[in-house]
Amino acid sequence: MAEQPTGPGPTASSSPADGGASAEGAAGRGANAAAPKQNPAFRAMGLPKLRARLPSRNWLIFFGVVGTWTGALTYDRSEKKRAQRKWCDLVAPLSKEILPTNTMPRRVTIYLGAPPGDGLMTAREHFHEYVKPVLVAAALDWDVVEGRREGDVRAGLAERIRAERKRMGETAASVVMEDEEDAKEEAVKASRAGAGIGEEAGVKGDIVIGRHTWKEYVRGLHEGWLGPLDPPPEVVRRMEAEMEREEREKNGSKEDTPKEQQGDSDETKNPTDTTSGSAESSPDQTSTPDSSSAQEASEQPKPADPSKPKPRRKQPPPFLPASLSTYESSSFPPSAPDSLPPSAPIAFPHLLGFLNTPTRMYRFLTRRRLADDIGRATAAVALGAYGVYDEPGAPSVAAAEHAEDDVSSAWEQERVLMQEEKEWPKSIRKAVAERRDKAAKEVASGAADEDASPTTAAGGEVGGKGALESVWLDRMVLDPRIAGRMRKFIMPVEDEERAKKWMETKGKKE
Repeated sequence: MAEQPTGPGPTASSSPADGGASAEGAAGRGANAAAPKQNPAFRAMGLPKLRARLPSRNWLIFFGVVGTWTGALTYDRSEKKRAQRKWCDLVAPLSKEILPTNTMPRRVTIYLGAPPGDGLMTAREHFHEYVKPVLVAAALDWDVVEGRREGDVRAGLAERIRAERKRMGETAASVVMEDEEDAKEEAVKASRAGAGIGEEAGVKGDIVIGRHTWKEYVRGLHEGWLGPLDPPPEVVRRMEAEMEREEREKNGSKEDTPKEQQGDSDETKNPTDTTSGSAESSPDQTSTPDSSSAQEASEQPKPADPSKPKPRRKQPPPFLPASLSTYESSSFPPSAPDSLPPSAPIAFPHLLGFLNTPTRMYRFLTRRRLADDIGRATAAVALGAYGVYDEPGAPSVAAAEHAEDDVSSAWEQERVLMQEEKEWPKSIRKAVAERRDKAAKEVASGAADEDASPTTAAGGEVGGKGALESVWLDRMVLDPRIAGRMRKFIMPVEDEERAKKWMETKGKKE
């Protein structure tokens, strides 16, 4: 019988599975010890444990894009307000000047029109956002000449100049019916003059917003000062033809109603009228006083409904063709001043189109630069300092910027805001081209009436009067007598230095 081994020895053998379980238990105890304890309040609310870790790649991209856009937009709007505050504080002392009780504040004229391819509301918002704050800070008053379509600003300015020439003693052969608004304005001016109320002494000036409005402004100056006071015969015929056409359209809409409805309306208007058969059967029938009074009431004209919009004032055709030969042959009125009121062209960048989205986004995030430029120009208007425009051949910054356009030999007025024309939509050029082609075909076929008699437009083309001229697209034509009398607002050097010091002191505190 073999002896059993004695002595100490392993009472149980360890297996690999037991070793792995013990290792996992040790790791679990270490993880539990390293994991932070959850807030009891959060645990009671049922919120899960959230460990600090980086978000996923998609979330990082989203947060990066949104954060960058928000930061750029916030910075731009903050700098925009700071730039506007700089120019508002520069002109604020003007608002503290005390005026006599019988003196009205200084008044400037704002010219703005609907940009090509868009409506008037866009131009109004541009004025309220960039120009109006500086004018309000300087306590300036203003009149507005608006244009909803091409040529409205030109017609409004020319009509104002003709009215001013008549007030200065020039006589017109024909008596033109005044518009209701013009009559009210003249009545207000007469009442103020009778009460001894005058305007503040100083330069008035004009603010012109946008390149398209600037071209109409210059065209209106030439038409108003060089054109006749009386409308030419062809213009009168054209206006009469338009009035007759509108009258026919109104009458045609009434004639298009069914005869049964017209008969019913006639019977309701005069209930005592009957057919001839009924009149013969009752010859003794007479009308009662009530029926006669109802008939008289129906015959009286009904008052105008105030809720209905008033008809828009028609735009008269140009009194003077836009050509250099026509300008040179026109006599300069003796009542014209030696210098015209100063003007300040204001930039109005307006870009449309889906393909231009990157450029539009860049401009949306850099409005601080536009606000600074417009604020400087508007502050120059408020301060009232002005100079002359550069003559042809004179070196200037504008000529250097547009040297590639070969316009350095032109007047400075032609180069103002010229870069905006490149951004106008193609639909404007297409519409003008179609209109000119149609007028040319009418003249060639001999179907054109007296209103479409041949004439030369600014571009040198021949077609119907007023049909070929496009103030926006045609090249600007300037007469030296008008261009030499035009003035522009400038920012004095000392005021520019004051604005820079403001940015160094107060601007950093904001």
